[in-house]
Amino acid sequence: MRPVFEWNLVTRSLELGKRTLVMGIVNVTPDSFSDGGEHFTCETAIAHALTLLSEGADMIDVGGESTRPGANVAEDGPAVTAEEELRRILPVIAGIKKAAPTAIVSVDTYKAVVAKAAVEAGAEIVNDVSGFQWDPEMLKALAGLNCGAVLMHARGRPDEWHALPAVADIVVLVKRELRERAEGAVFAGIKRGRLVLDPGFGFGKRFEENYPLLQRFSEFHELRFPLLAGVSRKSFIGRALARNGKDAALEDRSAGTLSAEVIAAGKGAHIIRTHSVKAAVEALRIVDLVSA
Repeated sequence: MRPVFEWNLVTRSLELGKRTLVMGIVNVTPDSFSDGGEHFTCETAIAHALTLLSEGADMIDVGGESTRPGANVAEDGPAVTAEEELRRILPVIAGIKKAAPTAIVSVDTYKAVVAKAAVEAGAEIVNDVSGFQWDPEMLKALAGLNCGAVLMHARGRPDEWHALPAVADIVVLVKRELRERAEGAVFAGIKRGRLVLDPGFGFGKRFEENYPLLQRFSEFHELRFPLLAGVSRKSFIGRALARNGKDAALEDRSAGTLSAEVIAAGKGAHIIRTHSVKAAVEALRIVDLVSA
């Protein structure tokens, strides 16, 4: 039985824990690892978001910059400027809210200026894959915005991941750093009730380090925050499903993704972030029935 929380957003609160919520992914990018270019125009992105909502998504996560392995997110000049990121996402957020005024929209960004503009446009959650580490202004911005926030764990930046040393116990490391970063966020003025934590599958973890994160996911409840799991189409799933020495292609990771999502929910994830909303909603309904 997972703990129950109230997640405070901009205009409302969400009850987390009674059932598993689903966050649908909309990438407005030409180069995301899993669906780059598929929903790159404003019109197709909005249409896709509305489809995901109709399939049962509880919220939509809109992103305008790829943070795939190797991506340049350096402080001295990210591959996607804040201006370009805003050009991509703001019309999509506005379009979703116009078509579905009650929809809960999250913005997937690590830039404070983008977070501010997105919340002003109607987003109620900031999902920061850097755990508020890549932009020194993010903590201050979030403290003033009073929105919901997802603090995700990442080791280093994407262009550094290939050179990171192995970790003796990845779960202990992630748990310790998530605790430190969450405490830092609260100290900076972000209320506990606005935070959700994510161990960051694939973000600075070697292939083999993701499996213990999933196997021991329930240990993250020790942090006493609601938890999000994002495993959809990740490379570690492709590696587990490899054939003849070749990782499974993105289109062949659906069953593996759903398996991992079911495992995460069974171990207490409050929110599952996924590309395949309909499958996740139906599978998680069964998980919730037997976990109640």
